[in-house]
Amino acid sequence: MTSFVVASILSMASLGASPVEPHLVDRVDLIEINHLYDIQGRLVINQMIFYDWDNASQRFQVRAWRLLKSDDQLPRKSWNQDQYICHWRDMNVQRKVFADNVRETWTTQDPEVLERNMYPIELRSELSQPDSSSANRLALDR
Repeated sequence: MTSFVVASILSMASLGASPVEPHLVDRVDLIEINHLYDIQGRLVINQMIFYDWDNASQRFQVRAWRLLKSDDQLPRKSWNQDQYICHWRDMNVQRKVFADNVRETWTTQDPEVLERNMYPIELRSELSQPDSSSANRLALDR
């Protein structure tokens, strides 16, 4: 009986000590859900493009993009927060991105690739990285 109690206590302690998986949290001004088709009308990719508003150029600039692999990644309206939230596993981290606006487009030219001509990839701020030193970008989801 004593060994059962000890084993129960140890298993409960180990459950309580398991780490909560961190989320990288970002905020953007716009998320575009883009469906890219070739000239024959065949779907090439579905992607999410993340934009920040640039006051100097008075336009949205691409910050980052990700392939849309499942509908679970799609931004959903959080009515109590009055914003959109999308979350998904991005390589080895959980990611959350908040935005005030979402648009959906169907194109035959890739908006992210076109943006490279106006705003080079090297200048993009990208989404947070796991080794980011910014403490407010790494949040524990409890």
